[in-house]
Amino acid sequence: MSPLLQVSAVTKRFGGLTAVNAVTFDVAEGEILSVIGPNGAGKSTLFKLISSFLRTTSGQVLFKGERISDLAPHKVAQKGIVRTFQETTIFKNMTVRDNIIVSHHLRSNASLAGYFLGTAAAKSDEAEFGRSADEILGFLGLDEIGGELASNLPQGHLRALGIAIGLATNPSVLLLDEPFAGMNHDETMRTVDLVRGVRQRGITVLLVEHDMPAVMKISDRIVVLNFGEKIAEGTPQQIQNNEKVIEAYLGSEDDAIGI
Repeated sequence: MSPLLQVSAVTKRFGGLTAVNAVTFDVAEGEILSVIGPNGAGKSTLFKLISSFLRTTSGQVLFKGERISDLAPHKVAQKGIVRTFQETTIFKNMTVRDNIIVSHHLRSNASLAGYFLGTAAAKSDEAEFGRSADEILGFLGLDEIGGELASNLPQGHLRALGIAIGLATNPSVLLLDEPFAGMNHDETMRTVDLVRGVRQRGITVLLVEHDMPAVMKISDRIVVLNFGEKIAEGTPQQIQNNEKVIEAYLGSEDDAIGI
């Protein structure tokens, strides 16, 4: 079976700085793959290249065999590759449920004018998006806070809302940028379960993360970057025992990569 997503010799230079250098790896359908590395390794830049928020200097990203590199980001999202952000992009003065409803815009059948005029297509969209938002709330266990203003949410619920916003677009691949950042242990474990649940919905997950215990717990495979280059790829056990990875993390706490 062909890979769902292929990153092929992707390079990004900013002037004289090479942030990502000829990185290659595949992602299989239904897989949870994590990209890790020390600060400044090029992880977030790589995510921006995959989601087309940045143009590649060379190389390409293929989705279902089709080149998606350098397309407009919304075109990549429409094809099914959706990215969440480190700082969840939300409407703070809207409720949790309304944030999720608004995030269905990629699936709209009605035009913008149709929403202003209240056409039949717009009313149908609104009803369907409300049903979908309620289903997502139930799946993520957020039913009780659906009416809560997003500005009042604690960190764990904000991250869950970020995942909900991603799910609203009906993605094939969900790119999670540091989904466990700023969480305590209990919040992290709940979010690990959420990400596993996302995979059970048939969605392939690619994530960037610094929380190594969570990465080792959740990942099928791991890609390791250092100074913009891929230095290792394999299962969590293989990565934990890889000398290049251990060397890259020298100076960190002993358990930084779960060893």
